Amino acid sequence: MKNRTLIFEETFNEGTLPNQSNWDYDVGGKGWGNGELQYYTHANPENVKIQDGKLIITAVKKEVEGHPITSTRLVTRGKKHWLYGRFEIRAKMPKGQGTWPAIWMLGIDEEKLGWPQMGEIDIMEHVGRDQDTVHFSLHTEKYNHPKKTQITHVSKIANVSDEFKTYVMDWSEDKISFEVDNEHLCNFL
Repeated sequence: MKNRTLIFEETFNEGTLPNQSNWDYDVGGKGWGNGELQYYTHANPENVKIQDGKLIITAVKKEVEGHPITSTRLVTRGKKHWLYGRFEIRAKMPKGQGTWPAIWMLGIDEEKLGWPQMGEIDIMEHVGRDQDTVHFSLHTEKYNHPKKTQITHVSKIANVSDEFKTYVMDWSEDKISFEVDNEHLCNFL
């Protein structure tokens, strides 16, 4: 492995909301291809805040524009993007039916290419109806669920909603690998 240089780190130690030079918000109740019921808000402290060195995203049972729940959808679109590298995210997932937290990366050509042609890497997804089951996936024009060719690895990981876990994606020119808490889970070549 080549020597690595840290090029970005977000510690959530400053301010009360995510740093707007790094983060933006998807706003609205568009469903975003997953039939999501919530309305995503912009910088609403009920839904997103920085506290004690943590980014806290909270779903709130509150109707907005016909949607029964509000939440936050943070993106780095137009602010940060990377091709290859090691990405480490320390997170604790919510628990419960109807939750579906995800940490993912999208290609930068979304408007030009659309999904899945632009590419998507799911560093982790936790579907609340299946507690402690975590999905790691690639979505591309060649590999996607509409074509039934999607590449996904599924792992049982104990206590994802009770403890902070470190989710890692290591992405090079020839492979993408995933690990949780220093345990290697899979490679996609």
